[in-house]
Amino acid sequence: MTVTLHTLKTTPGSMRRKKRIGRGNASGHGTYSTRGQKGQRARSGGRRGLKRLGMKRIIASLPKIGGFVSKRKKPAEVSVRELKRFGSGAIVTIDSLKEKELIHPRSRAAKLIGAGEVPPKLTVKGLMLTAGARAAIEKAGGKVV
Repeated sequence: MTVTLHTLKTTPGSMRRKKRIGRGNASGHGTYSTRGQKGQRARSGGRRGLKRLGMKRIIASLPKIGGFVSKRKKPAEVSVRELKRFGSGAIVTIDSLKEKELIHPRSRAAKLIGAGEVPPKLTVKGLMLTAGARAAIEKAGGKVV
């Protein structure tokens, strides 16, 4: 049988019947129309403000948060200790960090942070550095370009 618009059927149990209130007691939703008996919630237009009042106490208990979320992309951070993966005399660039899987392939900028052991004579090109990272690289005989 081919599937066409006039032969499509819904899956059994996927469609819930609409609740028809106030259409007689035989429907199961007559007389009070699922509103109970008396009170503010039983009256027309009576329920909405109560929800708002309940929310007011919750909202007032939360701290005010100012400022904005910066959309500026932050550089990927790489610890100086991770540079052990490079041999001595290697050139460290953003592409070489991606090849060694030290940063995400889509990262556009990287920053070397921290201080520690560094392979000798590394050349760092086009990366941001902290003062401690720069000192560690230069102490090991490397240079920052």
